[in-house]
Amino acid sequence: MNAFPRYRELHPMIPRVAIVGRPNVGKSSLFNMFCGRDISIVEPSPGVTRDRVSAFVDVPAPGGTRKRPRSRTIELVDTGGHGIEDVQDLTAEVERQIAVALAEANLVVMVVDVQAGITPLDRKVARLLRSGDSPAPVLLVANKVDSPELESAVFEAMELGLGEPLPVSATSRLGSAVVLETIGEMLESALPIETGGEQETADRGLHVAIVGKRNAGKSTLVNALAGMERVIVSELEGTTRDSVDVRFQIGERVFTAIDTAGVRKRKSIQNDIEFYGYHRSLRSIRRADVVVLLIDARVPLSQVDNQLAHEIQKHHKPCILAINKWDLVRESSTQEDYLAYIEDALPGLSYAPIAFLSATSGEGVQELAALVANLHEQAGHRMGTGELNRLLEEIFAAHAPVSRGGKRGRVFYATQVETCPPTIALWVNDPDLFDHTYQRFLLNRLRDEVPFSEVPIRLIFRARGRHHKDAAEHA
Repeated sequence: MNAFPRYRELHPMIPRVAIVGRPNVGKSSLFNMFCGRDISIVEPSPGVTRDRVSAFVDVPAPGGTRKRPRSRTIELVDTGGHGIEDVQDLTAEVERQIAVALAEANLVVMVVDVQAGITPLDRKVARLLRSGDSPAPVLLVANKVDSPELESAVFEAMELGLGEPLPVSATSRLGSAVVLETIGEMLESALPIETGGEQETADRGLHVAIVGKRNAGKSTLVNALAGMERVIVSELEGTTRDSVDVRFQIGERVFTAIDTAGVRKRKSIQNDIEFYGYHRSLRSIRRADVVVLLIDARVPLSQVDNQLAHEIQKHHKPCILAINKWDLVRESSTQEDYLAYIEDALPGLSYAPIAFLSATSGEGVQELAALVANLHEQAGHRMGTGELNRLLEEIFAAHAPVSRGGKRGRVFYATQVETCPPTIALWVNDPDLFDHTYQRFLLNRLRDEVPFSEVPIRLIFRARGRHHKDAAEHA
């Protein structure tokens, strides 16, 4: 499926810098250090990183001054380890992802481990980089220089024929500023920023997190959206470990799809890699504009689906329930039957739209992207105060709260105070008179009328004339 342009075409003036090397030299630690936050999973066992994990980073650019420094944005790409013997037999797929990263790179950073010394696999990687298969210039970095006495060992890497190595320590950040400055200088030589011109800025677009159980087809869906093999796809569970940002464009709109590790029950998490992958999946929900909860149509909904649904509700995220692999079950089930089933199984997301698709064939994928954009627009809608108060007046006139102790709830005024999610504040005589049942009723009636009926809506009840007492509800 090649309906959509590759990300490279979105930002042709933003250079890519690929970090490569054999396993266990600390590439992911350096990547996280340069990014200023934990993105790639770092764990002692080799072969943790499989996909290309990328992030935008600002590096110094030559020609600036202390008062007016110059910088440029790069896309930094973390890669899997060269020559890894993957425990799930995904070595070929990992190597293919590395090859793509090298082919698209404007600069390559090769990392070696100064504490382990130069190994035959380091020499093999260096030969590959010198062979011309990757035309980009190479910056050699010697990592794990964690103490001054190790600095003399850095020059052992000169034998690789890639120039003088720069010492760095991902642990202590020793040499990090020098490495970033050198990256900026080397890129300026290869891709100078035009004098007087504006450097292109990275449009991160609409962030959509793809979450779900293991083997639901998340990576296949991300590749279908991006129109390229951006992440590794395998029938084996647990293939994706990091949360991988993939940018693509449909029409004039830019998206960032976040491919996440498959979630399993917390008590079934077996090791640190699964633990980190699980928490990055939850973090992806928090930083998303829209969440796609991907469900394998062949598999019954489970505790994991409910766990993810709860996390989505907790953070008030617009959500699409995407039923994947529908082409494999459509002969034995109807969409009407499945709608009834899923509404019963996930009642907390009853407002969320449901999409039926096949990520493998591409059926329904473009429609899903359009629905993502629509939900984002709904979440950002702001309703006029006059229109909102007229609507609430009609609702309360038809069905007011039940009186308590001879006192009935009254609403004096309401206004929408926030978007994403739409948040409506109501000034009332006593928030305690608006119980959970009435709040649910009010939300359901609002959804019948407002132009943001398919996204979470928060209600905040405030007592008039004193510090507000919130009774927030979302659905």
